[in-house]
Amino acid sequence: MANPTTSTKNRPDDGPGTTGFQGGTGHGNMNTGSNAGNVNVGQGTGSGDTGGGFGERVRDAASAVADKARDAASSLTERAGDVASGIGSSVTGATSTVGGGMKSLAETIREHVPNTGMLGGAGSTVADSLERGGRYLEEEGFSGIGEDLTGIIRRNPIPAMLCGIAVGFLLARATTSNRS
Repeated sequence: MANPTTSTKNRPDDGPGTTGFQGGTGHGNMNTGSNAGNVNVGQGTGSGDTGGGFGERVRDAASAVADKARDAASSLTERAGDVASGIGSSVTGATSTVGGGMKSLAETIREHVPNTGMLGGAGSTVADSLERGGRYLEEEGFSGIGEDLTGIIRRNPIPAMLCGIAVGFLLARATTSNRS
């Protein structure tokens, strides 16, 4: 009686160039088909075993795919960096422009408000505040604003949390429709 792990049945041949395969433990003949184009696949210790070459080709193909993926990721990262750099320079330019506009508005206010009286004092205070704000924006930019805001929140966490809740409440009220 034959051992089921060493079956000698072959799969039917599909024609020249097809792969014949015989299951088993890897001892003895791997392929007993009659076609000369058949390739031995599987485990075996015989000299006709080409499984190592196949594995090598798979490793080479996988390595090539990994290299292409690495190159694509590198290219994408480089493009994203270029875009972010362009946006950063645009934002920096925008803060400078806004700061210059605020300083210009301060000069215009000073020219058109009276020098004396209550209106003159209020106009001068507004112009000074605009000029300081414009100079701050030109010098510090948005990164400076973020750092200063972070410092304020760290020094005053409870009032900052209450302000955040209030702003959230106001935004929720503004974005929901009135249901009567």
